Amino acid sequence: MVLIDELLSKERFEGLSPAEFFYRNREIAGFSNPVRALYQTIRELVENSLDATELYGILPEIKVTVDVISPEKNIVKVRVEDNGVGIPSSEVPNVFGRVFYGSKYVIRQSRGLFGLGVKMAVLYAQMTTGSPVRVVTATPRSRRIHEFELMIDITKNRPRILKHNLIDNSKRWHGTIVELTLEGNWSGARRKVVEYIKRTALIAPYATITLKSPDVELHFKRLAYKVPEPPEIGRPHPRGVDIELLKSLIAKYSSGREDPPTLVDFLVENFEGVGRITAESFLKWAGYDPEMPIGSLTIEALDDLARKMREYDGWRRPRAHSLSPLGSELLSKGVQGILRPEFVASITRKPSSYGGHPFVVEVALAWGGEVPVSDHPLLLRFANKIPLLYDEGADVSRKVVDKIDWNTYKVKFPAPLAVIVHICSTKIPFKGVGKEAIADVPEVEREIEGAIRECARKLRRYLTQKEKELSLKLKYVTISKYVDEVARALSIITGDRQEVYRRRLEEMIRSYILMKEVRRGVRKSKR
Repeated sequence: MVLIDELLSKERFEGLSPAEFFYRNREIAGFSNPVRALYQTIRELVENSLDATELYGILPEIKVTVDVISPEKNIVKVRVEDNGVGIPSSEVPNVFGRVFYGSKYVIRQSRGLFGLGVKMAVLYAQMTTGSPVRVVTATPRSRRIHEFELMIDITKNRPRILKHNLIDNSKRWHGTIVELTLEGNWSGARRKVVEYIKRTALIAPYATITLKSPDVELHFKRLAYKVPEPPEIGRPHPRGVDIELLKSLIAKYSSGREDPPTLVDFLVENFEGVGRITAESFLKWAGYDPEMPIGSLTIEALDDLARKMREYDGWRRPRAHSLSPLGSELLSKGVQGILRPEFVASITRKPSSYGGHPFVVEVALAWGGEVPVSDHPLLLRFANKIPLLYDEGADVSRKVVDKIDWNTYKVKFPAPLAVIVHICSTKIPFKGVGKEAIADVPEVEREIEGAIRECARKLRRYLTQKEKELSLKLKYVTISKYVDEVARALSIITGDRQEVYRRRLEEMIRSYILMKEVRRGVRKSKR
C-alpha cells in the first residue's frame, strides 16, 4: 500500500485544450505522414472554398497552387484561392486559429462538420515548418482587403495574430486566399491530389477548378451554370434525440420566458415535422400531460421521454430542405465531362432517413467511351459532394456493388463500367473520424442498391439495343456477301447488265435494315 501511495503522489493530472489534443493525435484527422497530410490539406482548403461559394449561389472559381520549396526536406507551399463570400475580418482569427469554431454547427448539409479541418492543417504546418497561415479575404462590397498571418496557441486553443494589414479593394474583389507552408511529399501525394481534383470537378460541374504544380497542370471549366439550391438550416428530428439534446433544447427554449412553456409547445417549436396534433398524439401515447411545464421534467423523466420519442412510429419522415443534392441532370453532366463515357444513366432518389437524419442517394452508371476496362466496376464515392479516395473496401457502396449479379444486366467482365455513388445528409454515417468510408446502415444500403439497380436496368436496355443494332449490321454484311454472285446470275438469265441488279439488290437490303430500325423505334416509343 505504501508503494501505491508513493506512485499516486507522483501522478500528474492535467487537462488538454482541443488544439493540444489534436496536436498530439494528428493521425485522427488524417495527418499521419507527409503524403497524407499534403492531400488532406488541399482537400480541406478546396472544400472550404466550395462551401463559401455554393451556399451563397456563387459559381465557384477555385485556383489551387502547389510549390515545392525544398524537395530534400519535403517543404511544400499550398495556396488556394476562391471567389466566395469571404470571411468577416473579426472572425478570421478564430476561424483559422481556434479548434472547434466555425459556422457548420447547425443541422444543414455541409462538407465539413467537426470544425477542425483547416485548423488541423494550420497546426500541422506550424509543427512541421514553424510557419504561420496567411489569409487574405474580403467580403462582397468590402472597401478593404484584410491580410492576416497567424498561428494557434496550442495550450490555450486561441489564435496568435502575427500580422494584420489592410489593402485598398478598388477592384471590389471578394473571396479568400489561404497559404500554408508545411512538410509534404508532393511526388507521393500527386496521384491522389490529381484524382481528388478530377472527382471534385465531376461532382461540381458548375465549378471552374485549376491546379498548378511543378509537374502537373489541370484546368476544368464549368460545364453548367446552375448551382444546386443551397440547404436550409433544419431542426432535430424526434427520432434522433437523447437526454443531453433535450436538456440543451429545454434550456434554450425556456430562457427569458416569463410563463413556463408547456411540453406540447416545446415539441412543436423545436423538432422537425412535429405539428400540434402529432405532438398531442405522441404525448397521449407516451402517457404525458401536454400542458405539463417542461421545467418540471426530472432526469428520469427526460430519459423516459427521449426513449419514447425514439420508439414512436407516428413521426413524419424528416424533410429534405436541409439537404442540397446535385440532381440527376448535373450529375450526368459531371460524369460526361470527366469520364467521357458512351452511355450514362443517373438518378436522384427520393429523400429517406436513418435515426432521424434525412439523406438522399444519387447514383450514375457510366459505360464505354473512356471508362477504363476492368474486372470489377470502377467505383467513385462521394459524401456531401466530397470525393472519398481512401478505405474503399470498408465502404457500404463497395459491398453493394460487389453483391450485384451484373450478368442480369448484360454486363460481362472485364468491362468498361463505372458506378458513381453520392450520399448527402445532415449527418453522414462515417465509420471513423477519417471520414473516408460510409458505414453499413441498412436504410442507406437499401437506397444505394435500389438506385444502382434502377440505373442498371437503363443500361441493360441500352446494351440490348446495341446488340440488336449489331445483329442488323451482321445481317447486312452477311447478305451483302452474296450481292455480286446473285447479280451475276440474274444478269446471265435476263441478259441485263450486272451493275443494274447489284444496285437494286443493295437498295433492297438497305430498305430492309431501315424498316427493322423504324419498327424497333416505334416499339421503343410505345414503351
